[in-house]
Amino acid sequence: MLISVKAFPDSKKQEIIKKSEQSFEIKVKEKPIAGAANRAIAFMLASYFEVPFFNVKLIKGFKQRTKTFNIKGL
Repeated sequence: MLISVKAFPDSKKQEIIKKSEQSFEIKVKEKPIAGAANRAIAFMLASYFEVPFFNVKLIKGFKQRTKTFNIKGL
């Protein structure tokens, strides 16, 4: 399943806001340095969908605010 995410790195709190069935806004405390924010977003998605972390892959938007993740096992 492909998920569209609008990322908000370096936020004061961490949260997931569901905009639609396949669109989310995710706020993470990590800074966008060396992929730390991307890893934090992937971890939050894995927890949200209750799948193992390795089933969440960033497909598009490595350095952009809008990202596409593939979540296996849904």
